[in-house]
Formats: sequence, structure tokens, C-alpha cells
Amino acid sequence: MLLSIQDLHVAFRMGKLHGEVQRQQAVKGISFDVPENSTVALVGESGSGKSVTAMSILNLLPDNAERSGRILFQGRDLLQSAPRELQALRGREIACVFQDPMSSLNPVFTVGDQIMEPLMLHLGMSRKQALARAEELLHEVGIPDPKRRLGSYPHEMSGGQQQRVMIALALSCGPKLLIADEPTTALDVTIQRQVMELLAKLKEAHRMSLLFISHDLGVVGEIADHVVVMRHGQIREQAPVAQIFQSPQDAYTRALLACRPSLQDNPARLTVIDDHIAGRAARQAVSTKDPDAPVILEARGLRKSFFFREGLFGRREFQAVKDVSFRLRKGHTLGVVGESGSGKTTMGLTLLRLHEPTGGEVLFEGRDLLKMGASDWQQMRRRIQVVFQNPYASLNPRFTIAQTLVEPMEIHDIGADHEERLEIAAGLLKKVGLDESALPKYPHEFSGGQRQRIAIARCLTLKPEVLVLDEAVSALDVSVQAQVLNLLKDLQDEFGLSYIFISHDLAVVRFISDEVLVMQHGDVVEQAETSQLLAAPKQDYTRRLLGAVPRGYQGAGQSA
Repeated sequence: MLLSIQDLHVAFRMGKLHGEVQRQQAVKGISFDVPENSTVALVGESGSGKSVTAMSILNLLPDNAERSGRILFQGRDLLQSAPRELQALRGREIACVFQDPMSSLNPVFTVGDQIMEPLMLHLGMSRKQALARAEELLHEVGIPDPKRRLGSYPHEMSGGQQQRVMIALALSCGPKLLIADEPTTALDVTIQRQVMELLAKLKEAHRMSLLFISHDLGVVGEIADHVVVMRHGQIREQAPVAQIFQSPQDAYTRALLACRPSLQDNPARLTVIDDHIAGRAARQAVSTKDPDAPVILEARGLRKSFFFREGLFGRREFQAVKDVSFRLRKGHTLGVVGESGSGKTTMGLTLLRLHEPTGGEVLFEGRDLLKMGASDWQQMRRRIQVVFQNPYASLNPRFTIAQTLVEPMEIHDIGADHEERLEIAAGLLKKVGLDESALPKYPHEFSGGQRQRIAIARCLTLKPEVLVLDEAVSALDVSVQAQVLNLLKDLQDEFGLSYIFISHDLAVVRFISDEVLVMQHGDVVEQAETSQLLAAPKQDYTRRLLGAVPRGYQGAGQSA
């Protein structure tokens, strides 16, 4: 057995209360094994303890962490190992790939220098040998023109290329165990597919084991041999991947499977984990949308270019959005999909004039938003709002939730006085599934899903008619994602809202959208009603996007 975790407990000291040290239990007596040349997946929602478990192996935890139990690596108990022994293991025998490569790669060193460092430190290579090996590693992980790329800095590479560099770095010393902590969560579906296939290929080529951490059972089903399902710091179920998908034993595992949006089925509402476990059926009634509803927003030939200096006097034009046209009806949702760099986010921000357009028209009830003066546009901003991807960055950490919700009402003169605005804010929190006890709190006191609900409530303070949702659920785990998607449908039914829903997740787009617009390199390559486009895509690019969507375990005729 390569790795055996036995009765692992992890707690964090949280300071003293009445003279006693307070501890937060993150992992509560878990046990599982990672055999040689196998892939074991740790699955669970945010806060389940899966990342804490993985980081406990090499003690990559903060100083206030306390661990007990046994972590046996090739028979040696890592909990009893001295810091120097662990330092020798890190990178050499056990390596890690993390979720966000930009926070893991050093921005002031070239890619080549960062890959060469462990080769010289652990393997004693000369600089010339390390440089040659670094080039081989970049070639192995699929980086084009690897010799030139050795001199690149992380910010000069795309997200997918950065993750490939992280994998090359992790593989540099030929580890026996690779810990991959949510390595594909921030990537679009095609890059995610490439990284998963790369990890599987390298695992076989290097005869190593993989501990793969994810909240997405669709991804796990395609890469894992064995699955360990965690919740609240405990293991709820562990079994071979086929059993997890075909006959899950635990109600929580069944709930995780049930709450994922699917390309095959499209229910009126997604199952929420707590309802599934409690045996409460999701409400399936849904309002019928009027196919002839009035057009509320129309884009005609929308263009956006960015200009860069080139040489002493020249400049270069980059066309991010090229002649995009669409119509959005009242109470409907337009899904916008494409890979990173396709122009979908730039298009959304240009609609809102957060990027000033290069050309085209955006008509809102017949008026061109792009030609409005400052005072008219200030009034129009009430009617078109945006929800961003990252709920951690989009809320001011210095504002209470009350200040966050009241400020836009004060700017736009909504409500007679402060008390009335607070009353409106409390009512909106209730609409998004929170209560007025949230008002005096700060953003850091809430989970990611709760913060996204607060961001949606902030938009609703202005009673908008159109919401641009830019990857608004991609940072959330599948259970919270289901709650927010159901909430968006409820709000649309109640207020007649129209959505422009930007996403790289086609399963989510299928659930929420009436029509889909597919973008590539700034162009619209395909546009159709959702079920029609997903059932019979006309373009190879759309078919490629669909083919990259993780579908879970596919075995014995099973289609998860």
C-alpha cells in the first residue's frame, strides 16, 4: 500500500474563551488507502474536509492545526516525521497541483527557473542538465514551443498553460504520489478535458498514484478508480467508482449525484441536497414562457477592440468582440457559452459600458445605450445590473451587508429614508434565502454561496429588468450551485427578469437558458433555441464543447 490514512483527526485552535482553548474540528477520524498506480478521489462540498485531509499528508497546514492518527507513506508514519524529513519528501516523493496556478507559481521567476529549482535541489542536477530536463517536461505536458516558453513568466500564459506548468513542476522529480486539489475547477470545459486526459496519461506513463480532490462527481467519474465521499469532516461512503455511480449506498452520495445539472435531462428545478436527504421532492411546476414576449434588449453588430502600443509610434488592434447580434425577450434567458478567450465576458461588460464599445448598437426598449449621455445612462443603470463570478471580490469587505444593500438605494434615491431602505434590504435578503440577522455582518462571515445570494440581493435593490450573470455559479460547488440556479429561476418567475447568462458549463446553460449563443474568438459561431442547439449542433466547435463536458462514470451502459 502506497498511502494509508488511519483514524485521522485534524482540529484548528481558534483562541481562548473563558480561559479554555477553543478548537474547530475539520476532520473527524477518517481512514482510507491509496494503492500503488491507482487514482483515489476525495469528493464533497466546500467545508467537507477534503482539502484539509490532503494537505495533512505533507503538513501543508497553518500553525494552529493539530493532527492525530496515522498517515503511513510506504510504511513510514508522516505524522511522526521531522520537518526536515517532510521537506525532503515534498516534490521528490509526493507532489501537489493546486486549484489556482497563478497563486502557486512565483510571478517574478520564469517558468524555466521554477521547474529547474526542484531538479537541482532534489536530484542534484547541474543548471544545464536541469534546463534540458525542464524543456522535456514542458514538451511532455503539451506546452507548444517548450524551449521558448522556458523564458516566459506565468502571466504571459493562459490558465490552461499555467496549470500544465504546475503539472510539469509537480512531475519534475518523478513522485510516487501526486495530490491534485481541484486542478480543473477554474478551467473551461475543453481545457478541463485536456488537463484530465493529461493527468491520466502521465499517471500511467510514470506509474504513480493520484489523489484527486473535487466537488464534481462528473469529473471524478471519468478519472478515478476509487471514490471517497466526505461531508462535515467524516467519510460518508467509499467504494469503487462503478459502485458509487451505479448503486450509491449513502443518501448524501445519491444527493450529490442528483443535484448536478445534466445534458440528458432538464428538470424544472434542480434537487437540493438537504431536500434529497430528507426525502422532500423538488417542486416541479414552472411557468410557461411567452415565445412572443416583447424584446427588451437587442445588440446589433456590437464590437469591442483593445489597442496596444507596438514599436515607437505604432499600435496593434485586438478584436475581442466582432459584430455580435442577438435579441433578448422579457422574462427569458440567453445563455452565452465559449472557451476562455472567446469574448463572452468582454461582450457582457461592453453591454453594460464597463468597457466602452468600438462600434455597434445596444437597444434597450428601442433606445441605444451606447449613445446615451452620462445623466441618462446613470438612470438606465438601475434597469441593467451585473452579478460577477467571484463573490469574494465583488463585495466590499469593509461594508456590512446593510451598507452593501443600502448604498445603491441611496445613490438612486430609492426609499424615503434610511429606515425604509433597511426594511427593503431585509425583505430582499428573505427573497434570496437569508434573513435580516445578516444585515450587521460582514462578507467574510458568509460562505461563497451566501455571498453570491447577497450579490444578487444587491442587484435587486434597484429593481432591474435585465441581469448580466458573468460565470455567477462557476465558483460554487454543485450543491450550492443548485440552490442559486433554483433561486434565479424563482426570481425570474416572480419579477419577470431577463438574464444574459455567461458560462462555460453547458449543463448549467441547458438548465437555465431558453436560447444559447456560442462564441469563439470574438465571433458568434452558432445561435439557436437551447434544446435544439444541444440536440443537433451545426458547428464543429459547438460539438467539441459538448464532447468535453464531463459525464461521470460510463460503464456497463451506465450514463451518469
